[in-house]
Amino acid sequence: MSADTRHMDLALSSASTATGQVRVRVWDRFVRVFHWSLVLSFFTAYFSTMGGPRWLHEASGYTALALVAARIVWGFTGAGHARFASFVPRPMVFIAYAGDMLRGQERRFLGHNPAAAVMILFLLAMVIGIGVTGWMMTTDAWWGNEVVESVHLLLVDATLLAVAVHVSAAVYESLKHRENLVWSMVTGTKRAGTPQDRPEARGQGLM
Repeated sequence: MSADTRHMDLALSSASTATGQVRVRVWDRFVRVFHWSLVLSFFTAYFSTMGGPRWLHEASGYTALALVAARIVWGFTGAGHARFASFVPRPMVFIAYAGDMLRGQERRFLGHNPAAAVMILFLLAMVIGIGVTGWMMTTDAWWGNEVVESVHLLLVDATLLAVAVHVSAAVYESLKHRENLVWSMVTGTKRAGTPQDRPEARGQGLM
């Protein structure tokens, strides 16, 4: 455990709910603002194609791209559960977790579980691809290029599907572990871990 993470957890470990459950800070303010801002900018860009002004579509698309760039930087410079090193799994860790999921035996993670970590990386990559191909279509070199436009639309469709899977998984995990994960991304806190939980993929990440 890093010194920053240990200090953060200890500082917040005394906070309890009315039911006596200890809550700990998991998601810092940057991660929470990034998450909801990306949701807003992505869907603003998506729905603005349905009769909305072009400038709104482009502005929200570039905002999403800038948010992802900032999140990548924070993944290396932030602390605790925000760092990629704390949750990005090695392939064998992901495969083992996927096997546990199929058997309905997956453990609770205080931070992102391995499946969620892979989904996060996928969504970040999709937003980058959407932003880059969207920018390409505004340049003289790629203006009207049907291949670029097709790739752009394909990436959008893939992202929408991934978002649906992501939300469904969050609902499933919330019910399984009796914890509102959506609300946790608002407050930044989660129920403190138990010996049966995995606090995070610490020491098992790629970085």
